[in-house]
Amino acid sequence: MSFQRLILGFLLISISYSCAFRRINRTKEITYLQAADSLPERQLNVFSPKKKGIYPVLLFVHGGSWNSGNKEIYDFFGSRMARRKVVTVVIDYPLAPEFKVNAMEKAVVQAVKWTSGNIAEYGGDPKQIYISGHSAGGHLAGLVAMKASLFPDGTPLKGAILNDPGGLDMDRYLADSGQTTGKKFIKSFTDDPAVWKEHSPINFLGETDVPLLIMEGGKTYPSITQTVGIFREAAEKKGVPLEYSFYRRKHHIPMMTQFFFTWTRGYQDVLGFIEEQSQ
Repeated sequence: MSFQRLILGFLLISISYSCAFRRINRTKEITYLQAADSLPERQLNVFSPKKKGIYPVLLFVHGGSWNSGNKEIYDFFGSRMARRKVVTVVIDYPLAPEFKVNAMEKAVVQAVKWTSGNIAEYGGDPKQIYISGHSAGGHLAGLVAMKASLFPDGTPLKGAILNDPGGLDMDRYLADSGQTTGKKFIKSFTDDPAVWKEHSPINFLGETDVPLLIMEGGKTYPSITQTVGIFREAAEKKGVPLEYSFYRRKHHIPMMTQFFFTWTRGYQDVLGFIEEQSQ
């Protein structure tokens, strides 16, 4: 069963758990990325509390091995976060094989800039913007949070939440396994080691002061377990603020599908991190 079909199946189940969608505002298909410079046009969806206020903001980048997925799959997540008084932005971004990781990076940067400049219209606080992603989306979220050159005037991000992220040390991973287990990622990262290096979040640790939360499933893919461990060690050596939450029984996909259900540890970790950083 594909990742998308599994997500959609859980979505149908989740509808029976709540009819609270009416308590939020959903604004969809907002263009944040214009077609230019070999980049395609892309849209995002905004989910915000119905009650007027100034709320923290979470920008979410979906997973899918850098070559699949779309923002509509994650309506459930945007809706549930909005009901918890977090304005949530869910984006689409260019996918492989038509586009490479540099285009994905540019798109996520533009989504952050759009959010910073426009989110106040939806009740979001532009001084409280957090970025998050699952799997490949966790890689992109971490890259944009840590790479200082992407925001020459300073990052608008308050924190980054990486949910079972892949590719944190893609440079080393592809160098070690590029012709074997890593071969499938060449369509996204190209066969150029310089591109791998430029798009590996571990290489930019300490460039910004954005605090990190990593959530890892105890039964996730071995490559994620390995690279998260290497990343945490590197962060500790550099003194980068990093919180870590380990889910002993969770596989990779359930690290995201847990958010279908109202009171899970995932919400506790995400909301707790946002609250902690806002103080």
